Amino acid sequence: MREQPEALGDAVTTRIGQAIMLLHGGDREEARNRFGAIWSEIGEAGDALHRCTLAHYMADTQDDPGDELAWDLRALAAADGLSEERPARREAAHEVRAFYPSLHLNLAADYVKLQHPEAARVHLDRARAATDALGDDGYGNGVRAAIERLEVRLRGD
Repeated sequence: MREQPEALGDAVTTRIGQAIMLLHGGDREEARNRFGAIWSEIGEAGDALHRCTLAHYMADTQDDPGDELAWDLRALAAADGLSEERPARREAAHEVRAFYPSLHLNLAADYVKLQHPEAARVHLDRARAATDALGDDGYGNGVRAAIERLEVRLRGD
């Protein structure tokens, strides 16, 4: 489950947001193309929040589960690097902290698709452990419900 990034007042965030709107509107191919162009510009060394957000959504545009996993792993790596990169940006750190349940949930789902239930369980447990960062709102409740659905699926109920 993905959440719209908060506006940070920069052009890259705006462009990522526009591509997210395309994705949510059903134009996966154009969203993938735009995300790819932005990634080419910022690359692995770009701003961690941009990389996290971009990779998090780029994963949703992939046709191959292995490619989806690779993008979700990039998103997690960028999130992990954010606290080192922007220690003074409390709101950015909070925003990424709230991403962790979704990041781990998506990784768990990727591993289910790739038939790696042990790895899926590890990330599902991490997603559940990170839910304290979620608000009591539609997004937070949706992520918690998705964690429960994947839990049931992994148990085989």
